[in-house]
Amino acid sequence: MRVVAHAANGREAVEFWKKYRPDVTLLDLRMPELDGLSAIRELRQINPDARIIVLTTYDTDEHIYQAIKAGAKAYLLKDARREELLECIRKVHAGETCVSAELTAKLATRVGGDALSSRELGVLRLIARGHSNKEIAGELFIGETTVKSHIKNLFAKLSVLSRTEAVAAAAQRGLIEL
Repeated sequence: MRVVAHAANGREAVEFWKKYRPDVTLLDLRMPELDGLSAIRELRQINPDARIIVLTTYDTDEHIYQAIKAGAKAYLLKDARREELLECIRKVHAGETCVSAELTAKLATRVGGDALSSRELGVLRLIARGHSNKEIAGELFIGETTVKSHIKNLFAKLSVLSRTEAVAAAAQRGLIEL
């Protein structure tokens, strides 16, 4: 194995990929200028067969789901053992996927649960910012009764009983950032 380039940000990673066309690419999710998910999408547009491994500290079900959905072939945490990383690179190079059993279980939780609608996510983000139902209604141009309905639905989908629990559960799953 040989490292052909090391990028300081997502935009540079895409440019280096175009220049060097590596067999396997390791990307973080958090990068300046262009985040990892956007970089994955750009690389997959350039070459749908690009072999990309996400190497990150983020282990929420939503991060894993979004990376795989974007086209990553593997998802590893930065605290993975060296042997695990090398084995994953070999697998992805051979055309296989590589996600640990622990992360696969988290992904199964994400896929198995009811996804929040874009409106529910919008309501949740405003809840996280401390907005009241009346403020949420005004911000989203909907009625307070509709806000209450969205909150009831997102509580059920997140299996929580309060606004605080909803925000905590959503942050833990990677649905929102605090």
